[in-house]
Amino acid sequence: RETTLLKETIKIHKEKTLVYFSTCSIYDPGETDSLYIIHKREIEEYIRENAGHFHIFRVSNLVGKSGNQNTVLNFFYYHIQHKINFDLWDNSTRNLIDTDDMFTITDHILKVKLFQNQIINIANPVSYTVKDIIAALEITLDIKANYISISKGSPFSIDISLILPLIRKLNIHFSESYLTNLIKKYYLRQ
Repeated sequence: RETTLLKETIKIHKEKTLVYFSTCSIYDPGETDSLYIIHKREIEEYIRENAGHFHIFRVSNLVGKSGNQNTVLNFFYYHIQHKINFDLWDNSTRNLIDTDDMFTITDHILKVKLFQNQIINIANPVSYTVKDIIAALEITLDIKANYISISKGSPFSIDISLILPLIRKLNIHFSESYLTNLIKKYYLRQ
């Protein structure tokens, strides 16, 4: 469905700039062969070959107001809050970014017309181990998580060198308290 819509949109609006949101999970070695990643790569390739003007934003794990229980933080929050057992992948990392920060960065890029016809990674300079994410949730929510540690997953890096000057210019602060602040902002008000 997405592919059909994309092809129609490019055909009808050839002179417009196409903005596509992809995923930084493309860099996760454990996801390389997943249908989701294969689909995202095919879409990106189609855009590069067929759209005259485009921005492809590869975004890390967004944190914001969402009813989707499958986002990283929503999944962990729900399971911890309801004392539901889950598997914790010891070797995994996740890169979390506030939807507000992602919007600020992408909005600036589009308004100033930077990085046209490029793939731009939008992510936090720091990725967190899943253990650290769970620990931050436990401390902030004052609830002990019920999980089984399994030796699975692998860390991966995301190159954000392209947007680092923008992060500074836009006064986005990825401080040591960024993770805790995300949890407080989106989960203590629920």
